[in-house]
Amino acid sequence: MEEKGFKKLIVWKRMQELILLVYKITEGFPKSEMFGLQGQMRRAAVSIVSNFAEGYLKRSTKEKQQFLERSQTSLQELMAQIEVCLMLRYVSSEQYEMFEEKRGEVGYLLYRYMASIPV
Repeated sequence: MEEKGFKKLIVWKRMQELILLVYKITEGFPKSEMFGLQGQMRRAAVSIVSNFAEGYLKRSTKEKQQFLERSQTSLQELMAQIEVCLMLRYVSSEQYEMFEEKRGEVGYLLYRYMASIPV
């Protein structure tokens, strides 16, 4: 089956990989974080793709950029949260490095995608 729309974009595929990584990393968090960092990080990861998908179909460049900026903001929020997790030792250095690599890739691709939208 051929992928269509935003699903064919590399940035979308990398966002999906980031979500899977966040869910995998947060799986091992203490039970006390179920409604804390674990939930916040998962919501932020889902927010990245949700805003991207919603923005993709907007006809207005201004509206499209607003949704894509929200996607970037959620990515930044996720970065701050993983830093807290590292301080609390909820994530290992290896998990942190894997996350940072994927987050950096998503951030770069999202930035490039936004830059490609005609003003």
